[in-house]
Amino acid sequence: MTTLTDLYPSRGPTETITERCDPVVWPSPGASAPGPFSRTALASYERDGFLSMDDLVTPPEVAALKAEMQRMVDDSELREDERTVIEPDSREVRSIFEVHKLSGVFADLVRDERLADRARQVLGSEVYIHQSRVNIKPGFRGSGFYWHSDFETWHTEDGLPRMRALSVSIALTDNHDTNGSLMIIPGSHRTFVGCAGATPADNYKTSLRVQEAGTPGDEALASMAEEHGIRLITGPAGSATWFDSNCLHGSGSNITPFPRSNVFVVFNSVENTPLEPFAAPARCPGFIASRDFTPLAGRTRDNRPA
Repeated sequence: MTTLTDLYPSRGPTETITERCDPVVWPSPGASAPGPFSRTALASYERDGFLSMDDLVTPPEVAALKAEMQRMVDDSELREDERTVIEPDSREVRSIFEVHKLSGVFADLVRDERLADRARQVLGSEVYIHQSRVNIKPGFRGSGFYWHSDFETWHTEDGLPRMRALSVSIALTDNHDTNGSLMIIPGSHRTFVGCAGATPADNYKTSLRVQEAGTPGDEALASMAEEHGIRLITGPAGSATWFDSNCLHGSGSNITPFPRSNVFVVFNSVENTPLEPFAAPARCPGFIASRDFTPLAGRTRDNRPA
């Protein structure tokens, strides 16, 4: 079994604070972060831990992605699959995981150069897909996601050793300030909050519906918010937000008539592959944390191999 010093301890008897010891934008071998992000954009991402753009995906592409998401939501067999997560208080679909393996439409999306090349640029290496999913917040009854750092979960439960992963969230519907849009604490990516409490066995089975283990305490959250503020991420369908794995983020419930749906793609560096979990009884299943570390083959925008 491969082991490594735990640079970011969590899930102990008390909450702890650890300053980040990893880069935010990782250096590329022999170059200075070449890629589609401008120097100004990279500096903004490094400072805040996230970066938004309004038009990453075109309207026709959004329509195709949204139709594919709806097809999956309506698939009765997929609804019974363990990759589909149901809302805690209804029979509505909350999330579907591993969409890039369930759908050719989403498989093409994750390999698209507009996504993959930016991930390679920020992470300074080849990348693979650690996780993919669609989050569906239907009107009136879509529940929220409590404050958390993805890295805290991926480190403790999946075994990711370093903060060398990022997510991109692409809006498939308009994300308003009223329908449960993403909130991020800018600058929180530079501080790791080690959460108190042990990890229950098979925690993913409950945390995907209502997260409890791995959530910061009120005092830590209040301190971060008072220091950095909170940004509400809104934008039209087709907009995208890139955010560091250690950003503290969450979203409220959607009680409006307007659905809010997004596709999330998590890129991890091939130089940051998971070890055994740092603070969990056993590994999560592959649809939560992939163990296929094959570098992602790129595709150009017109769907030809790059």
